[in-house]
Amino acid sequence: MLSTLRDASKGWVAKILLLLLVLSFAVWGIADQLNGNIGGTTVIEAGDTKVTALEYRLAYDRQISILSQRLGQRISNEQARMFGIDGQVVGRLVGGAVLDEQARVMKLGLSEDRLASLIAEDEAFQGLNGQFDRGQFRAVLRNVGMREQDYIISRQQAATRQQVAEAVSDGMAAPKTFLDALFQFQGQTRDVQYISIDEQSLGEIEMADEATLKTFFEENKADYRAPEYRTFKLVTLTAQTLANPEAIAMDDVRAEYENNPERYSSPEKRTIQQLVFDDKAAANVARERILAGETFEEAVEAAGRTMDDVTLGSFSKADAPSTEIGDAAFELASTTDISPVIDGLFGPILIRVSEIEEEDVQPFAAVSDEIRRELALVEAQDILLNVHDGYEDSRAGGDTIDEAAAKQKLDVRTVESVDSQGLDASGQPVDLGEEKPEIIEAVFEAEEGLENQPLNAGRDGFIWYEVTNIEESRDRSFDEVQDRVKADWLAAEKSKQLDAEAERLVAALNNGGDLSALAGEKSYPIDSKFGLARNADDADFGSSGVGEIFSVGPDGVAYTEAATGNRRLVFKVQSINTPLGSGETLSDQDAVAVNTAVSNDLLDQLVGRLQQEFPVSINQSAIQAALLQ
Repeated sequence: MLSTLRDASKGWVAKILLLLLVLSFAVWGIADQLNGNIGGTTVIEAGDTKVTALEYRLAYDRQISILSQRLGQRISNEQARMFGIDGQVVGRLVGGAVLDEQARVMKLGLSEDRLASLIAEDEAFQGLNGQFDRGQFRAVLRNVGMREQDYIISRQQAATRQQVAEAVSDGMAAPKTFLDALFQFQGQTRDVQYISIDEQSLGEIEMADEATLKTFFEENKADYRAPEYRTFKLVTLTAQTLANPEAIAMDDVRAEYENNPERYSSPEKRTIQQLVFDDKAAANVARERILAGETFEEAVEAAGRTMDDVTLGSFSKADAPSTEIGDAAFELASTTDISPVIDGLFGPILIRVSEIEEEDVQPFAAVSDEIRRELALVEAQDILLNVHDGYEDSRAGGDTIDEAAAKQKLDVRTVESVDSQGLDASGQPVDLGEEKPEIIEAVFEAEEGLENQPLNAGRDGFIWYEVTNIEESRDRSFDEVQDRVKADWLAAEKSKQLDAEAERLVAALNNGGDLSALAGEKSYPIDSKFGLARNADDADFGSSGVGEIFSVGPDGVAYTEAATGNRRLVFKVQSINTPLGSGETLSDQDAVAVNTAVSNDLLDQLVGRLQQEFPVSINQSAIQAALLQ
């Protein structure tokens, strides 16, 4: 991620974008798109410093955009809540608010000259001469959708806030003792010997009786709860769904084929070879020898060349290196002919073709269906907006989704019982095409039986949808999920027995038992790992298991779940390997990261202290109202 940010920050537009991430959340031009009713509502107060609902919503939307870019897809509001974005934004705004309040109490400010200097020093606003360029300044802000006045206010707030932050964090460096300890910590490796216990070693496990299964079901009832399901109708309008190849007359297909022969044929190609001479006399002598029976290959050898030297490649006549070469090559009747001497770029040349690839013309019958489909798509694109308007007019006139679709000869698809993850009642994914995330999000935000604005389908299509039934989330009965309960109980029982066996072995090792001897009792496989690094993601132990290895001391014993399969790995640390060197041998990147972390820790402590000094109040109702806009 750091590499990505570094690369992204190289462009001048990207630099201003990165800058905006750390500025105060000022009102951008896009603020006008939000409901003005929330603008003055306060969501966060720290002393006399206030954060409005509008500022919160802008910060929230900006964070969603950043996360969507990282994930490569637009995330829904429900997904955003799962990621905890609403709380993260509150935390960041609270931190900014208490810093702003501290700056206000300290009467910190920024002169107009200093503010102008900060803006002028920003490379994003400098022209080719390295000086501030007002035209560049306006262009950059216009590019990111920010008003000039808003940027200046935001830059001033950020600079003032920065004075408070830098007072405690600027120039902080980790002490040498800490860096030495960090180097030893990061560079330490461990050797372990371990036993692997898998499900096969448990033998046959008898299925529990019904009473036990029902008890298990009741204890884990929430896991079997049915989610909310929604049934909805879809009407998709795209050029593909509208196209009707059967309606295209065969005469039109034939005309398209005959009027565009180049689309349905591959031109003749020839592999061209040219032999260059110092003068025409030498070229004529060589040509006469070839006509008398000498091969072209012998002529090439006599000229001190190789066949690779004289082969230009395979060309159509139009793509030949020159008109003269193309004319000469395509006048030859066969691969045994030789051209007359012609003038080349580097002197007189003889042309020979070593291979002829005949023109390939696709017969009409082979491409007629494809042509018909293409013509149907063109026709569909021409009438697509008319169909859209006709459908919308029908709905406005009171037609149902089925009636409006029928009038435009569009198909209505009914999708039965889908949950918010896009799964059907059996837990299988429902195929809704590329627009599935948008459809699911829209369907679960819609009300039953109401008409909705269409979604976009591709570049120029539309998807109308209507929720026809909502099945509320409910507790399933034991009978409904009995097979699943059995499978889950069996899996849980296997894990329980594996844990018990692993704990028995750990206890035996802690009481002086020998790992090899214990493994031999039940023919458990035994193996070793050497030089495991603290941050390793081992194929057997995984990163979590490696963490367990580093959580015990010398000769330490423990067990962990294997990275793959339902296995337990009982291990003993055989050796702890200390690296040679000190903190001075840390990479520059690691040293900078440590110093930055120290500064950030101090800043976090400052923010925490300021939250005690300036009690913060958060209006959750206003936040929820802002998120509904």
